[in-house]
Amino acid sequence: MGRRKGLSFYKKKKKLNAALVREIASWIFGMLVVVFIAFVTVYAVGMSVSMVGVSMEPDIANGQKVLINRYAYLLVKPEVGDVVAFLPNGNQNSHYYIKRVVAGPGDTVQIKEGRLYVNELQVTDVYDKMAEAGIAENPIVLGTDEYFVLGDNRNNSEDSRSANIGPVKARDIVGEVWFRLGNDETSMGFVK
Repeated sequence: MGRRKGLSFYKKKKKLNAALVREIASWIFGMLVVVFIAFVTVYAVGMSVSMVGVSMEPDIANGQKVLINRYAYLLVKPEVGDVVAFLPNGNQNSHYYIKRVVAGPGDTVQIKEGRLYVNELQVTDVYDKMAEAGIAENPIVLGTDEYFVLGDNRNNSEDSRSANIGPVKARDIVGEVWFRLGNDETSMGFVK
């Protein structure tokens, strides 16, 4: 008769395998190195600023922090649709303005009946009609290093339509806004 297998209340002690411990430690160390490199890269290449005002709502809220890539435009120029941070007229004492590029060098910009026209073609977009055309009531031809920028919340935005800002020079653009950090009212994510 064979031995009967029944319940056993004794557990075998498992031994920790030294190779397994080394493997886990190397994975943890690797992840820490990657996180450190990512942190250093983001803060060396970029900068963090707070949005002032409601001109970019709903995408970026008043007081929300955003990350700016300061080196995005070293090799390429801003494109229509990019969200940029700039100092108006290079004024170092001003806060950073965050707006969307709607026209670039050589383009002709005009706002007629609340709608944006670039090179005499109406731009089809999802934004509200603009109550004020500002200086863009008459056609504006952008220079070789100028960009026309508007806030997404067009009727609550001080942007290139304002005489004190006007077209933004390339040298005054600090970088591209690429990520928004979350707070209580808004979520974090990439800026579209």
